[in-house]
Amino acid sequence: MFKSLGRLIIRGLTQIGQASGMVYSCLFWFVKSPLEFNQTMQQTVKIGVESMVVATLTSLFTGMVLALQAGTTMQSILSEPIYIGTLVGFSLVRELGPVLTAFVVAGRAGAAVTAEIGTMRVTEQIDALHTLGTDPIRYLVIPRLIAFTLAIPILTLFANVTGMFGGFLVSVYSLGVPSNTYVEDITTFIGVDDLMHGFIKSIFFAFMIGVVCCYRGLYTRGGAEGVGKSTTKAVVTSMVLILVLDYFLTAILNSLGI
Repeated sequence: MFKSLGRLIIRGLTQIGQASGMVYSCLFWFVKSPLEFNQTMQQTVKIGVESMVVATLTSLFTGMVLALQAGTTMQSILSEPIYIGTLVGFSLVRELGPVLTAFVVAGRAGAAVTAEIGTMRVTEQIDALHTLGTDPIRYLVIPRLIAFTLAIPILTLFANVTGMFGGFLVSVYSLGVPSNTYVEDITTFIGVDDLMHGFIKSIFFAFMIGVVCCYRGLYTRGGAEGVGKSTTKAVVTSMVLILVLDYFLTAILNSLGI
């Protein structure tokens, strides 16, 4: 038992060290060499634009469910569906918008990035880059890391708006809440600090997903089966770390008054 626990701890610390070394290499090449602009734009489109439909649909129906649940609960307690816009807005802007968007991108784009880099590793394309004098961190990792960090915060903003619109549809057409009341509930109680709270979270989530997925891809072993295992590990690890980060970021941002 203790041997297994020790091996698990050593493996975990080794992976943390390797990932930290990768991040250090990213910072080094980011400062030292020009950015691979075309690669970065291509990855931003793949990660951001191609994830927009599923991210906005997820947020749309999340907002609709929030409005329906909040409205029926308020009706049963207060006999009137009040503050629906406030409840939907706060839930989306501060928590569900960033978290669900990060989940969606990790599951769709994160898996694709891990599989792509992992396939390049097992087919020795990354070794070929070394032979040609091209550092894979500079050519492969940095553009994808920047693309994640750009795409997820922007997708989160779209998801927030779409989710509030979904809540608007349910509130107005199902619960009978006046449209101006729903809008006033959002504009009156939700401020810039609330928007920044979720936006800052989305930046940290994006960077973490990029690091995890690129790391799993670079250290893939074992052929096609290894690519599948690395992809699964990348998605699962990203989703768990999103929830862990969410708690600590919430505590830190709340203590700072954001």
